[in-house]
Amino acid sequence: MARKGDQPVVWDTIRQKYLKLTPEEWVRQHLVHYLISLDYPQSAIALEGGFKLYQQTRRTDILVYKSQKPQLIVECKAPQVKISQATFDQALQYNLHYKVPFILISNGLEHYAARVMQDEGRLEFFDSIPRYDEI
Repeated sequence: MARKGDQPVVWDTIRQKYLKLTPEEWVRQHLVHYLISLDYPQSAIALEGGFKLYQQTRRTDILVYKSQKPQLIVECKAPQVKISQATFDQALQYNLHYKVPFILISNGLEHYAARVMQDEGRLEFFDSIPRYDEI
């Protein structure tokens, strides 16, 4: 494990720099590598993108693009954080801005991937994280 002073760090292949290794960053980095193994191009993955929602700055953990349009919001939580309705609400609130057709929520132990059925106001869950050609 790399260190910067007394702080553990991890290499971020998307941003090409070392980052402080927090529990949430551990989940984000592992998920990025897993998405790449599912044929998600590195160039289609954006990390910690900022946007304004209701006059507040928000930040997506991972946003995946396809044909230069956002397609998938990924919300990462630390492994000790239980995925709850509030976690889904957070991702869906972010989706008010992006209007993507897919969301993925993970704490590194549990993963929930779903198609956002905008017109019906519901989620259609996948059995596993979809490959890039499925989003």
